[in-house]
Amino acid sequence: MDRYPNISDHGLIGDLQTAALVTTDGTVDFLCCPRFDSPSVFASLLDAERGGYFRIAPANTDYVTKQLYLPETAILITRFMTADGVGEIQDFMPVVEGKPTDRHRLVRLLRVARGTMQFEIDLVPRFDYGRGRHTIEISEQGAVFRSETMELTLHTAGRRSEAEGGAKPERVGDGLHAIFTLREGQTGGVVLESMGGKPRALQVPELHRLAEETAAFWKSWLGRSTYAGRWREIVARSAMTLKLLTYQPTGAPVAAATFGLPEQAGGERNWDYRFTWVRDGSMSVHALAGLGYLEEAGRFALWMRDRATESKGADGSGPIKIMYRVDGSSDLSEETLGHLAGWRGSRPVRIGNGAADQLQLDIYGEALDAVLTGDDFGLPIAHSGWLALTRIIDWVAANWDQPDEGVWETRGGRKDFTFGRVQCWVALDRAIRLAERHGRPADLVKWTVERDRIYNQVMDRGWNKKVKAFTQHYETDVLDSSLLLMPLEGFVAPTDPIWLSTLDAMDRELVSDSLVYRYNPAASPDGLHGDEGTFSLCTFLYVDALARAGRLDEAVLTFEKMHTYGNHLGLFSEEIGSTGEQLGNFPQAFTHLSLINAALSLNHQLDRRARLQELKPLIAAL
Repeated sequence: MDRYPNISDHGLIGDLQTAALVTTDGTVDFLCCPRFDSPSVFASLLDAERGGYFRIAPANTDYVTKQLYLPETAILITRFMTADGVGEIQDFMPVVEGKPTDRHRLVRLLRVARGTMQFEIDLVPRFDYGRGRHTIEISEQGAVFRSETMELTLHTAGRRSEAEGGAKPERVGDGLHAIFTLREGQTGGVVLESMGGKPRALQVPELHRLAEETAAFWKSWLGRSTYAGRWREIVARSAMTLKLLTYQPTGAPVAAATFGLPEQAGGERNWDYRFTWVRDGSMSVHALAGLGYLEEAGRFALWMRDRATESKGADGSGPIKIMYRVDGSSDLSEETLGHLAGWRGSRPVRIGNGAADQLQLDIYGEALDAVLTGDDFGLPIAHSGWLALTRIIDWVAANWDQPDEGVWETRGGRKDFTFGRVQCWVALDRAIRLAERHGRPADLVKWTVERDRIYNQVMDRGWNKKVKAFTQHYETDVLDSSLLLMPLEGFVAPTDPIWLSTLDAMDRELVSDSLVYRYNPAASPDGLHGDEGTFSLCTFLYVDALARAGRLDEAVLTFEKMHTYGNHLGLFSEEIGSTGEQLGNFPQAFTHLSLINAALSLNHQLDRRARLQELKPLIAAL
């Protein structure tokens, strides 16, 4: 257990094509290269022996460590404090814009602020998820690790003579070990580069230049935000996290940087989240557009249009898949990595995702709501996109009344999930609005008839008179927090008595001290063993629903409480465990985009209440 850090004990760095996790003790224990969904080269987070890692830490193990981001950037600083001195690592990946590339750089800039510090470097890559073999070539300038499909080059900067505390890297097994000492005011460092050729002796100013350029990129990007509301710091960090999780060549966001991290320690709910979900990406449009990032929102809309245009829906899962690889391909065959032990024994470790071919009707509502949001912000849909959209909506109009696998990708069989029906209503409703707004050709009579049929069916069969609430599917008494989106998307008024009754039922059954469960798997079997934590996305949806229902002070308190579950850097995974620990893949885009959306909505509601309070004396006088 001691060899596996807490999931929350990490910071995220990246270059917009891939990303790495760095622990609070200076270990890069997760990195896939050259893309988010490529095989890992470091994954000791999932297997301390076979996963591979890149560690830099003081030789003196008696130290205190602190971690922070350089303000307004994605440059991660890990500080070490010992009796002999104070040192730090600045970890970052210079941003790669433009076309996909196999060349990526991980820069680890070392600095001593006080006294003296001897740093130890241990570099132990494990290619192809720990399945590949490699060779090592070591020189005075660094080293090259070569496998059949990938090579990593270690370049060094600021190396000193052995008399000054430097030493040539040494081979240890199939890894590398090095030691060098820095004194107060001195800097040095290393650069790990994929497909980087021969090792080079770099000059320290070159590393400083890379750091300055990377910091300038992030500060400039953050400066484009139009957000001027409350909670600016945590909103800004969430926005940068979403950007770090977006594959820049296509504009497609991945659900998380990692695969295999469990929803329950020791459990089997260990999925691969390094892909682009239509649901997550569509909801990110709201968050990004709401912060003023219209370019990013528009790029995902174009990516989505291409998926809709290409798909034929021949496999029966509908005209679009629920998820894709970042390049838009749809081969996501699920595989178990039986040789990996899993985080603290959580097995199996899976790559790929067998849910990719599921029928999940809700994605159509989320996608069309994103299209309408883009249109609201000045991102109109082009002619080719409209033709693709009408084909999709015609399919929804003809196929909405069938069982599906549901929003949570359960593996317990298809059911008449209420949320899927609601989102089909959203899809038709948004398409009708767009057609009428722009005078586009559409079968409006059919779309309207089917939209109204869905509404009436949900009100008749989705509402459960026994529990006085909307339930997960038509044949159950189980509640489902995905339905928190019903008032947010306009299916039901947020103060309608039947909705307030549903919210009260969720308060009793799904909410635990402000944290929200997705549903009760014991009451609604989902085909998997074990339990899970509360779902952070659902907690932020709950905040929004509370605010709209008039429980604004309660919403603010719940939002503030949720901040305390973020890690030391303001990052969130997918779930929160019973003792407040973070669970699931990390960091999760869904959580951060829902945080942003909750902040935007809550800020609007607070401003609205303040305006109404200002008008009260005037209204009373009239």
